Amino acid sequence: MTERSPEPKTLLLRRGEVHSPADPFATAMVVERGQVAWVGSEGAADAFADGVDEVVDLDGALVTPAFTDAHVHTTATGLALTGLDLSGAPSLEAALGLVREFAAARPDDRVLLGHGWDAARWPGGRPPTRAELDEAAGGRPLYLSRIDVHSAVVTTALLDMTPGGPGTVDGPLVADAHHAVRATALASITPAQRGEAQRAALAHAASLGIGTVHECAGPDISSEDDFSGLLRLAGEEAGPRVVGYWAEQDVRKARELGAAGAAGDLFVDGALGSHTACLHQPYTDAGHTGTAYLDAAAVAAHVVACTEAGLQAGFHAIGDAAVTAVVEGVRAAAEKVGLARLRAARHRVEHAEMLTPETIAAFAELGLTASVQPAFDALWGGEDGMYVQRLGAERARSLNPFAALLRVGVPLAFGSDSPVTPLDPWGTVRAAAFHHTPEHRVSVRAAFTAHTRGGWRAIGRDDAGVLVPGAPADYAVWRTDELVVQAPDDRVARWSTDPRSGTPGLPDLSPGRDLPTCLRTVVGGRTVFVRPGE
Repeated sequence: MTERSPEPKTLLLRRGEVHSPADPFATAMVVERGQVAWVGSEGAADAFADGVDEVVDLDGALVTPAFTDAHVHTTATGLALTGLDLSGAPSLEAALGLVREFAAARPDDRVLLGHGWDAARWPGGRPPTRAELDEAAGGRPLYLSRIDVHSAVVTTALLDMTPGGPGTVDGPLVADAHHAVRATALASITPAQRGEAQRAALAHAASLGIGTVHECAGPDISSEDDFSGLLRLAGEEAGPRVVGYWAEQDVRKARELGAAGAAGDLFVDGALGSHTACLHQPYTDAGHTGTAYLDAAAVAAHVVACTEAGLQAGFHAIGDAAVTAVVEGVRAAAEKVGLARLRAARHRVEHAEMLTPETIAAFAELGLTASVQPAFDALWGGEDGMYVQRLGAERARSLNPFAALLRVGVPLAFGSDSPVTPLDPWGTVRAAAFHHTPEHRVSVRAAFTAHTRGGWRAIGRDDAGVLVPGAPADYAVWRTDELVVQAPDDRVARWSTDPRSGTPGLPDLSPGRDLPTCLRTVVGGRTVFVRPGE
């Protein structure tokens, strides 16, 4: 990230493919004062050539709206990028080896921080013991969050540092015990480390064509200083836009911190991988139904408070019982503030993995936005995935029903929940279009819209996330193969290049094909990323 420039240039981009509903055959675009001023054909572009600061020859490249990632933990993402990332470890032994290497390479870190282990994918299926971690870390304080960030394993030294901590408990820590050790671990991060991590995350996002991220912060996840520092950094330096959500029931605090809502990861439950998502029926591989943090009454009170304060409310809800609590609470709130007023607020539900026909209908009725992560299915779905381990095949097949949500008009906003899954916008679109469960698949066009315009709509902006005159000039330039058009009702990914469709084309994202490469990312008319050599 670099210091913000005073004023974006006026540009003419030409000889490319511009993805715009204003003209499905557009090959050129003019950007002026940070907005899209015109899109059209190559022949008409000559009229603008003498009145712009710069002409950019696209040489056949594709121009699309920049992506919006609607659920990110920016500092944690940066720490995973710059620190210990265990998401690729194929076994417990490999993970412990990475811990040893990291500890040796970071002798001055007060607390060693790592992320991404997933015992469900390891031979034997067990996490590291505290004794194994003590040995690997050389007796130093160590915090390792599970891939879903809803549990962690730690060393004895970190437990000893944690005031009122869980004592000698072995194995993964969840709920309050996890929150306590996480707070101690994150308190060890210096302002310099935090700034380095935030810059790394935002620079990586920009390199992937992401123009906006929704930061989902809160007192159980990060800190007020972390949140305020990120918003300040994004305002001062060139990079992706950051829309901040603060997950606390104190609505005044969200407003004081400059948040768009008291929303994001305001936990109604936990996560399936950590056995803390709240279910109506017990887990297949555990004799309980998970953890409930908020009930319907608490949800209702929060939604009423946010609606009356003019802020978005939002909740983290994954299990079917948690989603039911949200729906019941929001419906109760509607009875107090009025349905029209409640729908206008565009309250959000994050993740919403376990839905039923009844809760899907309620989302549509109540105007709730589903902020969802298709990469969850790509990572944990399928016959042998974690979903089946936790829930059994029948319940697992019901998860992440994107097509059903779209059919009844529920707005979708796609994100990654990074660092839970990586920042990977085209991979996210592919995951939605090629969902493990065929009936949940959506067209590439619908998935792309959910990952661009959907993120803007989720913050109450209907004029952005699309390249039409008057829209913010947030766009990305891509090197990609031939563009194709997928029919909206095509569930098996048959492809067409018929120009008579009148629909802008998108890259062929069929499994096995290379994803597009980002050449340039522009936010508000200012270039925030250029691929070296371009």
